[in-house]
Amino acid sequence: MSSVLRFLVVAILLASCGGREYSAPRNLDDACALSRERPAYMRAMRDTERRWSVPVPVQMAIIHAESRFRGDARTPHRYALGVIPMGRQSSAYGYSQALDGTWEEYQEQTRSRRARRDDIDDATDFIGWYARESYERNNILPTDARNLYLAYHEGQAGYRRGSYNGKPWLVALSSRVAQRAQMYDEQLRSCGRR
Repeated sequence: MSSVLRFLVVAILLASCGGREYSAPRNLDDACALSRERPAYMRAMRDTERRWSVPVPVQMAIIHAESRFRGDARTPHRYALGVIPMGRQSSAYGYSQALDGTWEEYQEQTRSRRARRDDIDDATDFIGWYARESYERNNILPTDARNLYLAYHEGQAGYRRGSYNGKPWLVALSSRVAQRAQMYDEQLRSCGRR
């Protein structure tokens, strides 16, 4: 076998192994099923809970609201006149839908320059870091899924100003995040994973 052909075979094999799993788990409404299907998600969330004190169900509810557990999630494209592409609505990307600037701040403060938004370990760690920022800047407990999500969506200054009060859809969404966190908590307790 020639060296060129050998190189191509090795390159193809390596490329086929390097892909990431970005698709969502099958059942997003069952925390026990989700934890069985994606044990790496649970390991990442438990590590984040130990490091930042953000309960696993709160992390799960935020990720569900932001990306539905899709690692490559992006905001939709914008169009002028309905047909001319104008780019994406924001730079939000990955499981946590972190914006470029906020992600860079996280990388700098945690000295995690190689952290990636499409890596579940890094995305959950980001959520934990952001929860700590929310506590330090706005006195939001890491167990308070509703207000944590409001600060997550609006930013720390926006939350402090109460910018969410003019967004009834966001207030309703934050309540659903809190309900989902409670549901996930009850499910994880029932199957012995909490």
